[in-house]
Amino acid sequence: MSAPALDDDAHAALQTAAEAGLHRIPVPTPFAIGDVNTYVIEGDGLALVDAGPNSATALSGLEQGLATHGWAITDLDVVFVTHQHIDHIGLAGEVARRAGAEIVCLDLLEPVLADWNAFAQQDDDDAFLLMSRHGVEAHVAEALHAVAALVRGWGAPARVDRTVRAGETVTLAGRAFEVAWRPGHSPSDTTLLEPSSRILIAGDHLLKDISSNALIARPMGLPFGPWEGARPRPTPLLQYRESLRATREQDLALALGGHGGPVVDHPALVDERLRAHERRADDFHAILTDGPMSAHEIATAKWGEVAITQAFLTLSEVLGHLDLLLADGRIVEDRSQHVIRFRQA
Repeated sequence: MSAPALDDDAHAALQTAAEAGLHRIPVPTPFAIGDVNTYVIEGDGLALVDAGPNSATALSGLEQGLATHGWAITDLDVVFVTHQHIDHIGLAGEVARRAGAEIVCLDLLEPVLADWNAFAQQDDDDAFLLMSRHGVEAHVAEALHAVAALVRGWGAPARVDRTVRAGETVTLAGRAFEVAWRPGHSPSDTTLLEPSSRILIAGDHLLKDISSNALIARPMGLPFGPWEGARPRPTPLLQYRESLRATREQDLALALGGHGGPVVDHPALVDERLRAHERRADDFHAILTDGPMSAHEIATAKWGEVAITQAFLTLSEVLGHLDLLLADGRIVEDRSQHVIRFRQA
């Protein structure tokens, strides 16, 4: 389902951003979350942050959004990509080609964009193995693996012209932004802070209306090929909590997220996200009162029969919160069998 409609505070915050030369352009996606937010940085030229999925519908939506400001794709000088998910990267290469623009991203993300098809295949294979190790039925894992092969077409490879590192300052449309690496929702999450306006372009790192899922994924820099398959270390939710805490300490006027409206009180939102993680972990701990269970069994105990299309997403959520319980010493993980199980400590 789509994000809620913007309220008056959100409209006011977007107006503040627009007056600072940061313009939100929603682009349609085929996914349940609805539109993805791209942002145009207006300055000495135009820079686009994120691009939408690889579809004619998304391209048309981007063109129409630009036209409302009197711009065209050919006016863009640079495309900056915040992270590796297909609703953000899919059109980057096509937009850059049409505009004659350069693509810029975090250095860790460059190999993913350059070899998208191999990366997507590896990512799907990793997810299949993860589901197998954590109790998802074989026919469900196989069906989702087949669907993933179709879905990956919403992404596309893109040639990266310039990379930046965490902690550096990048110039986009003649304006300076501080680059931060905030892994958790994805291994490549990158945010851009303009110190002069105190506005953060946050990608999917911090969203106003929904809590970003800390999706299980191979860490950046890990080579292609087989892996153990239980899940990566450090685990995404624990990484994400550290990333949220780092963002909480930044001095921000507002944060512009990749979906939904802007965040105007980021410390309060971060605190609520962290508390919500702890409440959900308590829920899973209580479920384990009945004895050892796989992560998928915990998911079905919590939500009932899980739709095939949601199997990996729910598994990522359960595993993230189980890792929080493991870090606190409240549960024990048993890897002695192919299907991993957890029990109360």
